[in-house]
Amino acid sequence: FDAFRHAIDCLRPGDVAMLTTHAAFRAPHLEYAVEKGVNVFMEKDFAADPGGVKRILRAGEAADKKNLKIAAGLMCRHSSARQALIQKIRDGAMGDIQLIRAYRMDSGYFMQPFPQGENELLWQLSPGHPYQFLWSSGGVFIELMIHQIDECFWIKDSWPVAAHGVGGRFAGSTDASQNLDSYSIEYTFADGTKALVTGRYIPNCYDDFATYIHGTKCAAKFSGNIHAPNGCLYKDQRIEPANIAWRPAKETVNPWQAEWDVLLSAIRNDKPHNEARRAALSNLGAIMGRAAVHSGKLITWDEAMASDFPFSSNVDALTASSPAPVQADAQGRYPAPIPGKTVET
Repeated sequence: FDAFRHAIDCLRPGDVAMLTTHAAFRAPHLEYAVEKGVNVFMEKDFAADPGGVKRILRAGEAADKKNLKIAAGLMCRHSSARQALIQKIRDGAMGDIQLIRAYRMDSGYFMQPFPQGENELLWQLSPGHPYQFLWSSGGVFIELMIHQIDECFWIKDSWPVAAHGVGGRFAGSTDASQNLDSYSIEYTFADGTKALVTGRYIPNCYDDFATYIHGTKCAAKFSGNIHAPNGCLYKDQRIEPANIAWRPAKETVNPWQAEWDVLLSAIRNDKPHNEARRAALSNLGAIMGRAAVHSGKLITWDEAMASDFPFSSNVDALTASSPAPVQADAQGRYPAPIPGKTVET
């Protein structure tokens, strides 16, 4: 649990610390990298809870004071195809944006009960398990949907003012994790525009993985399956291949490479580059939506920004012998959110 310090201590000024463990550990790792004066690439997710977001924001501000560069793994922002479509939107090609729809629906991520007798903390952090726990990763919904939620905020060029939603598990589910298998969130922006974000993880159902936009002039597809850069403008509101009016130029550099190109260019040429605040606030927007579903409440942006809620208050002090932040019941199952009772902000 302290190996990150030894790794970062090996780096020299100008080097890059790659922070790619799970969200619970992103803030302490980022804080240490900034303290040691090294640049950072941090993968999403960036925080599991509002308390973690606040730490990322503070570390990003400290990095600015040291002229350190921070890149964040929301690679879609570096997609040339999406950037071209964003410019079309900003130029008025779609008219006023009235609705955004984002979907990621697949066959699911069910977890078997905890096998009694094992080290529970290490079991929760073993491969395949961290996404099943809210404290360690923020849960599977944010892990999967943060890119498309960030796309919604990018399209609107603003943060939402409120979110509410519904979710649950299908009848007969034996999932022992903390995740729900269905999430449907309605984000509202200051001008009244809505973004609908849907995640569903159930076998043998209709699957979709795409983001769509509806403006007063026409509709658009912003991204496709596995973040494909296959966006386009349609002639009207019909989202059909035969109705495409415009496509962006084909990407020559994929977004995963492009985000690194920008970071390394900033380091080599000493240009400002710090994505910590934008990434943290996109993560907070995702947390706000998840909290709305889990609590059954309408959550405002101001409430989310004011919150310091942590799932675990002692992440920094964990060792291999620590008790796990969440405990299984006698059947090896973990507590799932209960709308009307659960609090996450």
